[in-house]
Amino acid sequence: MKKFLFISLFLTLTVSAGSQTSIAMVVDASAAEHTISRHIYGHFSEHLGRCIYDGYWVDPALPVPKHDRIRLDIVEALKKIKIPNLRWPGGCFADEYHWRDGIGPRDQRPTMINTNWGNITEDNSFGTHEFLTLCELLGAEPFIVGNLGSGSVEEMSKWVEYMNYDGISPMTNMRKQNGREKPWHVTFFGVGNENWGCGGNMTPEYYVTQYRQYATFLKNYPGTALRKIACGPSGGDYNWTNMVMSGLVRGGRGNLWGLDFHYYTRPPRGSAGQGSATNFTEATYFGTMRNALRIEQLIKGHDSIMTKYDPQKRIALVVGEWGIWCDPEPRTNPRFLYQQNSLRDALIAGSTLNIFNNHCDRVKMAQLAQTVNVLQAVILTEGPKMILTPTYHVFDLYKVHHDSKMLPVKFTSPDYVFENQTLPALNASASQDSTGAVHLTIVNIDPNKNVNISITLNQIKWTTVSGQILTSANLTDHNTFEKPNTVVIEKFNGARKQGDMLDVLMPAKSVVMLELK
Repeated sequence: MKKFLFISLFLTLTVSAGSQTSIAMVVDASAAEHTISRHIYGHFSEHLGRCIYDGYWVDPALPVPKHDRIRLDIVEALKKIKIPNLRWPGGCFADEYHWRDGIGPRDQRPTMINTNWGNITEDNSFGTHEFLTLCELLGAEPFIVGNLGSGSVEEMSKWVEYMNYDGISPMTNMRKQNGREKPWHVTFFGVGNENWGCGGNMTPEYYVTQYRQYATFLKNYPGTALRKIACGPSGGDYNWTNMVMSGLVRGGRGNLWGLDFHYYTRPPRGSAGQGSATNFTEATYFGTMRNALRIEQLIKGHDSIMTKYDPQKRIALVVGEWGIWCDPEPRTNPRFLYQQNSLRDALIAGSTLNIFNNHCDRVKMAQLAQTVNVLQAVILTEGPKMILTPTYHVFDLYKVHHDSKMLPVKFTSPDYVFENQTLPALNASASQDSTGAVHLTIVNIDPNKNVNISITLNQIKWTTVSGQILTSANLTDHNTFEKPNTVVIEKFNGARKQGDMLDVLMPAKSVVMLELK
């Protein structure tokens, strides 16, 4: 029945008069220079709400497959989308987290109060060993954020030694006593989180002096070179970027691998539905998409400042937290930030990832916030039940871009018009993998109009095209525990070879991935 409804919907879209426009597009393999790092497709998991506890880390009695207390159906789902890295333990939580409380026998670990997210008491049963075991199960690289706000230089330095040193030392001995013989070789390490806000309300000048001191004592142990990531700006705080770059980069990269930039898409207020994840009007949708697309302007602005100090673009812009931030679902703890996930959120995810791909010369790492049960999650759970959100399916479609050569895409987008306001209806990115296959991902944010696209493929040899699509009847459609397959990936039949050209009928409110071989 689902398949029949989808085909009927697609046929209706293709024949409705006055509901489509036509454009030309060029995918240019001759201009390929940069690689889309798989680390752009990373995820963020904080001690917040039900992301860690009752998400990844569950009650031993819960009737689901587990490794220790790690929920394995979540692990398998994330392995399918090839999650490349996982950022932990925060977020605001990072700068109140003391790692030694989370090691050793669990029944002897002290409890703590999570003051940022609801004053919940945590038992520290999920700590360094549990997180790094989770990363090993996922096949993902850990990105650990150290406590700069309320911790000490010694504490952060000893954490790196505990995880990465294989010689004779007190930290190595402690790790071995706690059951881990060999080091984990953690390379991605953040020196504080949002230190302009919850991480200490610091000025950029003060943060620079703190970073220099802390980073000095974060050592590269044999076989493990740290990739140190500094706290970057929030949104359009270009002064923070300028001050941190000028203070840390002198005649080269300095003691810095990346700068951690955060930006959340907020639905506009003052319209019906406002912050609801699933009950909103087209006016709210239009304003939300405008806010989501603003991330490209911000990336360009921060990149321009970084380039003054790093013209060779050796320092990464790390988008460490991104995604849509809606109101919590009714009748849930408001500090747990649990929200549903609609087709709108999938369009935001696809558009954002296209932007990251197209700026992969500077954006070399990113983490969606957050993986399970929090904000724009890819997975939601309810007891033993688990569902995959529309955003999950976007990551599934886009995994073809991991570590592939970015191919520039040139076109003039038609306008999505709403009440005399306009946004570009289309965005796209393309890549060529190591086998020569080309992948093109296109998003049409216009909920009302299809677009005919005639595509020139410059210096690309191909004979066949296949595709997949993510769409649904309504922008508010979402997957529930009762109906988990409302918004899922389907086969796309709207692309065909026309001589040397590729013709695509791009349906309204859809994400499409095309493969050319």
